[in-house]
Amino acid sequence: MANIVILGCGFGTALSVLWHNAGHNVTAYTKFPEEVEAIKRDGEHKKLLPGVQVPAGINFTTDITCVRGADIVVFAIPSKFVYEVTCEAAEHIQKDTVIVNVGKGFEESTGKRLSEVIQANLPDNSVVVLTGPCHAEEVGRGVPTTVVSASLNRASAEYIQNTLQTKRFRIYANDDIIGSELGGALKNPIALCCGIALGMGLGDNTVAALMTRGLTEIKRLGTELGAKWQTFTGLAGVGDLIVTCTSKLSRNHRAGLLIGQGIPAQEAIAQVGTVEGYDCVRIALRLAKEKNVDLPIFEQLYKVCYEGLEPKEALTSLMERPQREEREYYWDN
Repeated sequence: MANIVILGCGFGTALSVLWHNAGHNVTAYTKFPEEVEAIKRDGEHKKLLPGVQVPAGINFTTDITCVRGADIVVFAIPSKFVYEVTCEAAEHIQKDTVIVNVGKGFEESTGKRLSEVIQANLPDNSVVVLTGPCHAEEVGRGVPTTVVSASLNRASAEYIQNTLQTKRFRIYANDDIIGSELGGALKNPIALCCGIALGMGLGDNTVAALMTRGLTEIKRLGTELGAKWQTFTGLAGVGDLIVTCTSKLSRNHRAGLLIGQGIPAQEAIAQVGTVEGYDCVRIALRLAKEKNVDLPIFEQLYKVCYEGLEPKEALTSLMERPQREEREYYWDN
């Protein structure tokens, strides 16, 4: 049994249920007292995880000092709040505590991966990325799920694999933390695109094309940022891409549907809530420009989201691009 503290009560609530039911001692932190009160009163997180029963044995708190003495601290918060929460928690976290990030995105001001943001404030701790195709709603209900545990420290990746795997939550070890984290972040804009296509009334052919060529762009940028291209063929890449692009449980997918139906992007995001792909596309293009990487799908999505381009015009631009070969030869290197 491990002492686990989870920072964030969205996906964090689902993970709390999962690991509490597996016999671990779980504490979940949120900065919002009303969120704690609602979960305790209703026995579930009705806003984010309706129907997922939350056991009374999970300790919910608004006291950040709860991280003291934890074996594992899990960051399960939106990317834009990771730096702030890391700074608040850092002075209370012991050096032998293993840090796990399950968030998927970038720090906007720097373009850093979230594990880099966390590591900068916790330089003495091992940091592990736990990622893959895992909707919170399904994890909370115990639906069979597989993810990867990736770290620069092999022993830490395997510790998380051995400690947090359950009969319904299988974990594979992975030595490519860069690729694992980039796969989880960069698939979000592609899922937004797929939602837009379906909202426009387009079909499976279009979605399949966006997913496949989107994966090409993810690999193209990811390898330039230091990832191993093989990682994108696994759970952290194509696995996460499939589940996010095809499921109505995905907020990126739902926001895309609204945009495709004619609702302005900012209004669609406001209706859905946190949509990581909306912010990610802007950061990804900035990184691509620095590395001189061509990302045509990301570019058209940016224009739709931030410049008011009609989705039909974006689609036409993509379909009428100059012809090229499909294979990316540098992947063989």
